[in-house]
Amino acid sequence: MAGVSLIFTSLASQAADCKSTVYLTLDTGNMSQAERIAGILNAHKIKATFFLANEKTDRGDFSLDPAWGDYWRARVREGHAFGSHTWRHGYFRKDLQDARVMYVPTDGQPQILDGKGVCSELNHVNEAFEKMTGRKLDPLWRAPGGRLTPVSRRAAELCGYRHVGWADAGFLGDELPSDKYPNDTLLKKALRDIRDGDILMMHLGVWSRKEVYAPMLDPLIADLKDRGFCFARVTERKS
Repeated sequence: MAGVSLIFTSLASQAADCKSTVYLTLDTGNMSQAERIAGILNAHKIKATFFLANEKTDRGDFSLDPAWGDYWRARVREGHAFGSHTWRHGYFRKDLQDARVMYVPTDGQPQILDGKGVCSELNHVNEAFEKMTGRKLDPLWRAPGGRLTPVSRRAAELCGYRHVGWADAGFLGDELPSDKYPNDTLLKKALRDIRDGDILMMHLGVWSRKEVYAPMLDPLIADLKDRGFCFARVTERKS
């Protein structure tokens, strides 16, 4: 029991050292930086919340293909949280008068979804994830681009998912053009503006950005920790 006592003492000490708490969230994207980001999280011993969609990766496959099983199983073992980011990474454009919603998947072909259709988009991710890892998603979701409508929000709530956005300061900018928003500028802005309770958002890889932002996660975490910030999963957030 001495070992258990030491663990609890260590955790209590970490909690006492926390002056503020932030919540790092990671959307799938093209997965090109997935291993690098996992390494940074492990080096800093922090937990994040991953939002998964079945997106095309830089390897030519998709992020929820069985070939990614080892990656997701490793993240489960590390104790991170996981939510749905819709199966086809589509955008909810507008609600219709009959309580349905216009949904535009990545192939650009608009579809009209009722409540069951919205649930299917979210649950398909859960089914693939559980098949790979043996673990269900947490009851969280994020609309791609943060774009959701009253109908899509309500439909997701009815099938058990709470929507998670991000703070203005928590938008880390890894999908912005790097010629206008270089890494050092984005890092300085984040360190200047992030506050207690903020949800931070970035991706496991972005197609459009030339200067990869992922390496900035290391100094971002280090600086925030030095200033008394702790990192927690969204599932641990009170509201």
